[in-house]
Amino acid sequence: MSSDGERPLVRLGQNFLADTNLLGAIVREAEIEPDDVVLEVGGGEGALTGELAPLAATVHVIELDDRLIPKLEAVAGEHGNVELHLGDAMRLPLAGLEPAPTRMVANLPYSIATPLILRTIAELPGLGSWTLMVQREIADRLRAAPGSRTYGSPSVLVQLACEVRLLRAVDPAVFRPRPRVHSALIGLRRVAGAASPEVAAVVRAAFAHRRKSLARSLEHARPGVRDAARSALEQLGLRPDARAEQLSPQQFVALAERLG
Repeated sequence: MSSDGERPLVRLGQNFLADTNLLGAIVREAEIEPDDVVLEVGGGEGALTGELAPLAATVHVIELDDRLIPKLEAVAGEHGNVELHLGDAMRLPLAGLEPAPTRMVANLPYSIATPLILRTIAELPGLGSWTLMVQREIADRLRAAPGSRTYGSPSVLVQLACEVRLLRAVDPAVFRPRPRVHSALIGLRRVAGAASPEVAAVVRAAFAHRRKSLARSLEHARPGVRDAARSALEQLGLRPDARAEQLSPQQFVALAERLG
């Protein structure tokens, strides 16, 4: 992107891609088919949008910064299949997008990356793949294995629905302005539906107090459940004082089923 464009807003987590080679790599990794409907959140100045539009049937672009709409409208004017949506991606009714998205390809604002990924998994069942630029820390967290320091509720909830791959590490120099953190391109492929509300509630409560045992952490959210949780853990072959980070995603599903 040209250096004379709009100044990215730090409060919105904006970092515009300034490397055309990387834009091409993102699009190649996305493997877009002609009948795909692509969701892009954080359209910025339209550089990625312009690469996606010729390949897809429709591109939905969500942008919160109204200063950027004229540039996105110019890109949309060159392609008849770009739908612009001005607003906050965490508030807009994503399930109402027509036609429904089948792939998500985006350079996500750092400030909303994790909750937005979880929201799209839950609310857009037709999404089959995600190709996303995120902060490297988020990439590591989403693909973390049980027992690791970065393994947490987002790891579990994403991995229950998707396979997560690190596609490439990304240097800060490819962004404008240059962020203080490293980034990564990740790929998610849906393998199942989103975790049920019951499973998600158990997962979030289990990790809410990481220094406590899982059963004691659950007790804070559901008073009286500690003994049942300890018993359920033993049924799963785990210690009754196991911590949340010791359970695999599928063990959380089994735990939630036993807790009713």
